[in-house]
Amino acid sequence: MSYDLTDLRLFVAMAEERNLTRGAARAFLAPSSASHRLRRLEDALQTPLFERQPRGLALTRAGEALLRHARQVFACIEQMHAELSPFASGIRGHVSLWANTHATHSFLPDDLAGFLKQHPQVSVSLEERTSTEIAMAVAHGEIDVGVLADVGGQGAGVLLWPYRQDRLVLIVPQGHTLAQHASVAFAEVLDQAFVMLHSGSAIHTFTMNAAAALGRHLDVRIQVRSFEAVCRMVGAGVGIGLVPRSAVPRAGLNDPPVVVALDEPWAQRDLQVCVRRGAELSGFASALVQHLRASGGARPG
Repeated sequence: MSYDLTDLRLFVAMAEERNLTRGAARAFLAPSSASHRLRRLEDALQTPLFERQPRGLALTRAGEALLRHARQVFACIEQMHAELSPFASGIRGHVSLWANTHATHSFLPDDLAGFLKQHPQVSVSLEERTSTEIAMAVAHGEIDVGVLADVGGQGAGVLLWPYRQDRLVLIVPQGHTLAQHASVAFAEVLDQAFVMLHSGSAIHTFTMNAAAALGRHLDVRIQVRSFEAVCRMVGAGVGIGLVPRSAVPRAGLNDPPVVVALDEPWAQRDLQVCVRRGAELSGFASALVQHLRASGGARPG
């Protein structure tokens, strides 16, 4: 394959503009040069990438596939630049961390702030993922550290240590019929309208899967970007919600929701720190693991 990043940038520009001349201009190339590069790229891939139409260019199936992969390539390059740029400003270490929604929104902001104050020469990249994705990424060596809910013990090539204890609870508006219950089963509330975190968040995926396991679909009335917003929407009577107990504000809400215990074994959502079994962590990654375990009350070992 004889093509380079300039060819891929040109291809993406042409695909998005649906026009060779405008795509060439975006890539700072003359149309003749762009046309030559496109022919060379199609020759290298041995397939046409565009259908030439009277009103411009249309992607072929091969072109659609290449556009998807090219965008992923440039996203990875941008991420690489983001991770390398701190070194130019004197930061000497980097730790990649994935965490589920619960940890990202509840405990990690304060704990990471404390770690970064102690280690000003370190940068941390934090991504929100599901617990299953985190365990797999750690096991495959794609990231340094994960924080996740229980994924069934210390399997899949990872080591787990306790981090924080918490539990999912149901929150309902004051005066709601469910507010009189001490606890409810998840199946009992599936006919209710839900307020949820945005689609793609780990807890959204978890909750939708829990409903699907019962053969049901949730009535999602609105999706928001934070647990605090879920609590505010529920308190205002928009619907009911499912959140970690630690995420329910103890003060500051005009209409605080009522917390109802969820009578499900999976409601216990103890968080764990996860690293690859047998891997030798960098000094900074090891320091982060020790800090998180100590922040959660576990003795560093």
